[in-house]
Amino acid sequence: MAKILIIEDNEMNRDMLARRLRRKGYDVAIAVDGETGIDMAAREKPDLILMDMSLPGINGWEATRKLKSAPDTAVIPVVALTAHAMAGDREKALEAGCDDYETKPVELSQLLTKMQRLLPSGPG
Repeated sequence: MAKILIIEDNEMNRDMLARRLRRKGYDVAIAVDGETGIDMAAREKPDLILMDMSLPGINGWEATRKLKSAPDTAVIPVVALTAHAMAGDREKALEAGCDDYETKPVELSQLLTKMQRLLPSGPG
């Protein structure tokens, strides 16, 4: 079972996404800020990270840079989740080290397609 780390400070977004992913068969871990997310990623080695980019403290851009610069977490795929849908935001996420980008509100089927492409195997 693939382990997904959701790093999201908004409780409603976090809970809704976690519930939906668990129903799809994923093992879900949750962090509420960038610093906790970085620590959990290093400790738990998730198969994929869903990263909110507008986090308090260390934002998602900086957290992704830190994860991608550390040897033990650099290989973990990161999908940026952001309400920022302006021109150039996708490129900014990819430059920060994200492997893909999804705007909020999240369209689950679209997100799942991106996740499956990045995961070595599906949820099972």
